[in-house]
Amino acid sequence: QVQPVEFGGGLVQAGASLRISCRGSGFAFGRNAMGWFRQAPGKEREYVATIAGSGGSVDYADSVKGRFTISRDNAKNTVYLQMNSLKPEDAAVYSCAAKSGYYSDYLPREDDYPYWGQGTQVTVSS
Repeated sequence: QVQPVEFGGGLVQAGASLRISCRGSGFAFGRNAMGWFRQAPGKEREYVATIAGSGGSVDYADSVKGRFTISRDNAKNTVYLQMNSLKPEDAAVYSCAAKSGYYSDYLPREDDYPYWGQGTQVTVSS
């Protein structure tokens, strides 16, 4: 069973950094594009970042570009999202998603991902 699981959410102050992780199981992790998405209360889920299976291609939403970094360690079946200079508007439930068959390409479209984790809460106090 394909199952991404997120780790590392928490409460931080504005301006601080936080790294969240997503570990995959039940699938060939290195052949999957991975994406991070977030959903704040009362808002629709939005795209944050994506990385190709190889790790060679990445993409970011404009709202996080320059502050967030997505990376992966295929030996550990884990994708990371390093979040720096956090703002109160970054607070949300962050979910990772997996899509097979994307070794060289990333995938920013939410609807293309069939496998989702349960999410991890990130809270940013002002």
